[in-house]
Amino acid sequence: MRTAFFGTPQEAVPSLDALREVSEVAFVVTRPDRPRGRSGRSVAPPVKSAALAAGLGVLQPAHPADVAGDLEGCSVAVVVAYGRILPASLLSVPDHGFVNVHFSLLPRWRGASPVVRAILAGDELTGVTLMRVDEGLDTGPILASASTAIGGEESAGELTARLAAMGADLIRTHLRAIADGEATGVPQDPDGVTHAGRIHSDEAFIDPRRHGTVATGRAVRAFNPRPGAWGLTEEGRIKLWRARPASVEGPPSGVAEKRGGRVLLGCRDGSVELLEVQPQGRPAMAAAAWMNGRRGAPAEFLPASGRPGR
Repeated sequence: MRTAFFGTPQEAVPSLDALREVSEVAFVVTRPDRPRGRSGRSVAPPVKSAALAAGLGVLQPAHPADVAGDLEGCSVAVVVAYGRILPASLLSVPDHGFVNVHFSLLPRWRGASPVVRAILAGDELTGVTLMRVDEGLDTGPILASASTAIGGEESAGELTARLAAMGADLIRTHLRAIADGEATGVPQDPDGVTHAGRIHSDEAFIDPRRHGTVATGRAVRAFNPRPGAWGLTEEGRIKLWRARPASVEGPPSGVAEKRGGRVLLGCRDGSVELLEVQPQGRPAMAAAAWMNGRRGAPAEFLPASGRPGR
């Protein structure tokens, strides 16, 4: 069984590993290397690094259609978080088309950011879907799925890692039937469709005067690790990496201060306990260490009107 793999970030690597276990991976397609950091040095996508370490050939086309000739003779192609729309002309080249591992229970959360959107919405259940790729955006028939509960303090990064492992298991279990032409898909229910648009940094801005404790807690979890929930104090931007509900009375809304060894942030309807933060220009640290550096002085979070450019 000759296959091809399309993927880019770390969460796609477990599926690549699974595909290697059950098939002959002819080649891997990933996004071009990109400059990162202040140095501007080009960095390879995680899938490229994993593929090269496994001795696989890697293609990094400017346009996905450029690999059509390479796909001829493949039984099936697997795509996981590739990051580019595949042209319709490409989908029919493998004998049994393309299948996609998507990190939600389709048709809920079609699109680029399903894990973040699920946490922001307060979903209690999510999962992974193995679907046949068609010309729409995550609209193809469902071949298999697996569900899991979302942990009450689980970040998007932690949940994504679990879903990546679950998706890899779907490939191990179902790819042979797909490549043999024995798998039949179930159409998605149009009544259950929701969309998970790309995340922008502005969405991760937290104004505790306006946001309640539930929304603040979800935002901290959902935007970890990217782009990081953030607020604005007199010291500049501060990212909030970990927080949890606080059952004690906290400071006024918009104020963070240390009370009894805990760092509490006052929100519109209560307070949350900050556990890990990252002040501008400094590494991530325990919230208590941040407060100690301020000699215990409360920090005022500025409202939206106080943001740069407003």
